[in-house]
Amino acid sequence: MEANHMNGRVSPPSSSADGGTTAGSCSSLLQPNYSSRAVQEALEHLASVDLIELCSEAKVERCRATRDLRSCGRYVHYALNTCGHASLCSECSQRSDICPICRIPIPKNGNKLRLRLYYECIEAGLISKRCDERFQEKEDWENQLNADVERLYSLFDVAMENNLVSLICHYVTDVCMDETAVSSDPVIAFLLDEVVVKDWCKRTFRNIMLELQRIYNLEVKEMKNRWRFLPKLSRHLTAVLNVLEVLASSFRDSLSAKLHDLQLLEEHILKTKQHLDIMAWCIRHEFLEDVTARYPDFLSWNSVLRERKSAAIRRSWPGVVNQSSEPSMEAGSLFIEDALANLEGGHEDLREMGDETELASLMKDETLHFRSKIEGIAGCYPFKSLQAAVDLLFLRGSSDLVVAKQAIFLYYLFDRHWKMRDETWRHIVDDFAASFGLTRHSLLESLVFYLLDDHTDEALQEACDLLPEISGPSTHPKITQVLLERGVPETALMVLRWCGRDGSQLVSLNEAVTAVRVRVECGLLTEAFMHQRMVCTKVKEKKSKGGPLGDASDILKGECRTWEEWVEILVTEICCLCIKSTLADRMIDLPWNLDEEKFVHKCLLDYATHDPSASTGSLLVVYYLQRYRYAEAYHVDITLQSLEQNFIAANSISEEVLSKIRSASHWRGRLVSQSIELLPKDQQRELQAGKLSLQLYKTSNEEVEKPVTSVLPGAQEPMLGNIVVLPSGDTNANQMTPFKASVLQTPKFGESHFAHKTYSSQSVLQERLFTNAEVGLNPQMKISRNARFDSISTPQIHRINSTNAMPSKDVGRTSSNILPGVLLHPNQFYPISTDMEENGFTRQYQSNTPTHYHKVTTNVIDGSKPSFPNGSAHVPRSNMWIKRVHSRTDDRSFNVNFGDDMMGSAWR
Repeated sequence: MEANHMNGRVSPPSSSADGGTTAGSCSSLLQPNYSSRAVQEALEHLASVDLIELCSEAKVERCRATRDLRSCGRYVHYALNTCGHASLCSECSQRSDICPICRIPIPKNGNKLRLRLYYECIEAGLISKRCDERFQEKEDWENQLNADVERLYSLFDVAMENNLVSLICHYVTDVCMDETAVSSDPVIAFLLDEVVVKDWCKRTFRNIMLELQRIYNLEVKEMKNRWRFLPKLSRHLTAVLNVLEVLASSFRDSLSAKLHDLQLLEEHILKTKQHLDIMAWCIRHEFLEDVTARYPDFLSWNSVLRERKSAAIRRSWPGVVNQSSEPSMEAGSLFIEDALANLEGGHEDLREMGDETELASLMKDETLHFRSKIEGIAGCYPFKSLQAAVDLLFLRGSSDLVVAKQAIFLYYLFDRHWKMRDETWRHIVDDFAASFGLTRHSLLESLVFYLLDDHTDEALQEACDLLPEISGPSTHPKITQVLLERGVPETALMVLRWCGRDGSQLVSLNEAVTAVRVRVECGLLTEAFMHQRMVCTKVKEKKSKGGPLGDASDILKGECRTWEEWVEILVTEICCLCIKSTLADRMIDLPWNLDEEKFVHKCLLDYATHDPSASTGSLLVVYYLQRYRYAEAYHVDITLQSLEQNFIAANSISEEVLSKIRSASHWRGRLVSQSIELLPKDQQRELQAGKLSLQLYKTSNEEVEKPVTSVLPGAQEPMLGNIVVLPSGDTNANQMTPFKASVLQTPKFGESHFAHKTYSSQSVLQERLFTNAEVGLNPQMKISRNARFDSISTPQIHRINSTNAMPSKDVGRTSSNILPGVLLHPNQFYPISTDMEENGFTRQYQSNTPTHYHKVTTNVIDGSKPSFPNGSAHVPRSNMWIKRVHSRTDDRSFNVNFGDDMMGSAWR
């Protein structure tokens, strides 16, 4: 077999017990002399032969001449020049006058014969003489049945060895696939079938496997001595792959079993070649035996890996809510675990073909194959040796994952040598990248994957330094997730922006949740809100089209989900993070639409149900009060009171918690009660009698329904009932007069009047964020007696018809059912809170909001009663946008002051 390998050709397997080469090996003992005339003529003849005649050249022919009333029967080595038939042996051709087949006369003089192509290759040393029947002392009839096929295989071997694999490919296309290429000779007809070529591919691959198995089982020094043979075997595998590709092209448009067989064979050859190329690199570097690893032994390496895994589990975030229908990686998994788990998906073809054991024969450690079957490839990391790493990575999994396998191999090298001096190992990584055409980006990406798995702060810092260089549209989404888990959300946000994942394209549900989490953790609540809105809108557009999503179906991992489920998951994620980060008071200010609002309601009420002592339930009341939906706030307050009473009765709680609950309930109830007074009298009576019922959102596991439209005519808009007038000349700051909810009574000033105007049911925040065309009143302005307001319109103040106006002298006699604590100070303005994000809605909101609107907040958790400058107690307005008017009686004019009064942060 050594001689055969020296010739670069592989012989058919032997049936002998010692497993050596067969007696019928078609390889020569020595390398042919390519400078000799015989070799050159034989190769020229092979390259120029008519492919349809190749079968005739390979067929075993016997002499057809008759002697003493019987046929000669000798093997025919020559063909007649006159007709080309191989019908006479050299001796009989001297005595015959005509060809026994075609009866063409044979000339008496000149060169009558030429050596047949097969025997010409034998004479030139391209085919072993042991394949020639002339040197066989005994004929085996059973072996002779396959002699024609074996001779054709020998010619294919010569073509492959001498870079004439195109001859085999043309034989497939021009002969095997030609329907007109037929023969009455059964042997020739069989040789014309493509099955013969496919069997040659299998035979050649099997012989190469035997050669590789012998080399891989040697010691490192011995393998290095045989290293020069590996490139030639790699070229042979490439040649077989080219032939298989041509063969498979004839079955592309069918579901033939032949095509399936060819594809599986091609898959095995590809993996063998990829494994061979990596093994050749490892043999050249002597499997890094001279390079010191950072770990003293395998056990210490395995111990460090367990520490990394434990750290990853501890820092991992909870998964997506109700994600059971979607496949996902295990919580707290490492990059290397996910990468190795992805290789497991490529085993289906291997099991179907049934030759996994044959590929496993190339592994030096046979137990490694069975261990990987039991524990999976991920369970075998860290690999015990470099050869074990190559065997598991490149003999398992799909051949299409070769780039991923090379990246995992780089990860292994970084893990093995990082923290060692660069001059001892960096050149090895650079040589690997140069040998397999890997870019600097691929090198750094594998290094970043390792550094993010390493639980040390030093590794994290180096990863953050490298991320700007590798971040792009193809960046792995898990990088952002791990950065968030490791406490650097700012870096994660930068990676998201460098990758261009701004919600304008489809992403998986996990990626969308991670993007929302990163923005909330960075304090960009408004940006998180807009991101979920854009993502859900994109999903809704795709879902509404119906049918397959095309190329986006691979990106849209949650395709089985409805877009409403996307909204529920993302909105719930924002709510939970805000509650955890004490940002819920800012979260309820966002302009949620009806599809999102029901999940905000559900989340806040679920939290309140779980812990009635927290402020989340009160914030839900504030949410509805902000939008002037007082009846809904009333129903939520009733529910919260019931929850708080049950919580106090069922639990033994401290006096501090009890005082906190009762204080919050008291202030919330007072606020809701006074808000209900702003409703029309008939609606107040119906609500108090329980006749005015609203179908609020259900909680927990119940179905969530859409909200009922508010009972107010101007739902979601500021109400005139919030406008309170202090009579001029009244020295008592506590005496304040409210107006009816539907009408503001003003003095009659000639023809001056307010015209009533209605508005769409849109939340205050939405109106201010997206409506810039309408102009509001100045914070302080005088209105003359003859002023006309027909042309003045603001989105915040409703015009009122003069027919319902009340003279100023009646103001002091108006009902005293006011909202306590709403004290007005002329020319006094309070600043808007500036503790929100710079690039969110707040800046835009603050600059665009008219100053006659202001936000009133208070701290009601501690139970203390805030007081006004004059010491009078008042009922706070938590996060309510209300209007304030200071009216001064004057026979000619009156001043309207709109102040920005802001109290402490609400419900924190």
